[in-house]
Amino acid sequence: MCEKNDGEGSRNTETDVNDKGPTSYTVGTMSERFDCHYCRDNLHGKKYVQKEGRHCCIKCFEKFCANTCAECKKPIGADSKELHFKNRYWHENCFRCFKCSTSLVNEPFMLKEHNKVWCNKCTMDQAPHCKGCQKPIVAGDQNVEYKKTVWHKECFTCSQCKQVIGTASFFPKDDEIYCTSCHEQKFAKTCVKCKQAITCGGVAYQEQPYHSECFVCATCSKKLGGQRFTAVEDQFYCVDCYKSFVAKKCSGCKNPITGFGKGTNVVSHEGHSWHDYCFNCKKCSIPLANKPFVFHSEQVYCPTCAKKL
Repeated sequence: MCEKNDGEGSRNTETDVNDKGPTSYTVGTMSERFDCHYCRDNLHGKKYVQKEGRHCCIKCFEKFCANTCAECKKPIGADSKELHFKNRYWHENCFRCFKCSTSLVNEPFMLKEHNKVWCNKCTMDQAPHCKGCQKPIVAGDQNVEYKKTVWHKECFTCSQCKQVIGTASFFPKDDEIYCTSCHEQKFAKTCVKCKQAITCGGVAYQEQPYHSECFVCATCSKKLGGQRFTAVEDQFYCVDCYKSFVAKKCSGCKNPITGFGKGTNVVSHEGHSWHDYCFNCKKCSIPLANKPFVFHSEQVYCPTCAKKL
């Protein structure tokens, strides 16, 4: 019986079927009966086969016991040499390359699709080629595949530092492949606040990039991405903190002037600020925004009322 290793194309050792499979004998004349296990014919003086402790004539062996050739689908007789691999059996003459019909007895081979055996040469001709070294990638080779392109694992390297990426994270850029470190150095934007590379997400304000965790309220550290905020001298504040700690108070209603919603227009005079709707004559309440007014004792008056003071 012929055995091979794991089918990745290494060795092939042939042994006559009589050494490891059914054993044929010829029995001389004896007084006691010696019959075939199946047909009960007397085996004295005839050639027979012993298999699994049973004796059978050649005809019954081929009918009930012989293995079927994986190629020609016929029984492998007791007098035939048999090749064996992974519970599959072949006549010696049937053990040939599926592609070129070269005999594979004592030759490296591979078991490919549809359980057909291929010689090394045909396997190499059909194998995909590594984009890095242009050599075939054969069974057993570790490889990396990306967008229908394949590399040997050791050929999948960073375009910048040439270090093997293997199965680690990588970044494609045009026709180049970069490891995480080189991609950050070459392409990633740098956060204005922490000066570190932004590798994922981020926030932009006035065309300046920030990590989302760096773009926060200067007072409460709340993330401001997608939220309303106010910028004051390179500091950012959420609405609540701006109202409580930063915004000026209206000299009229004493509430914070936030610049949001009603009262976005502000009137300022001699260090005082008002919502535009609060900038009214102290005496007659006429609106004075964009109109002449008199500022007296930190109060605002229309010219008419000011004359009566």
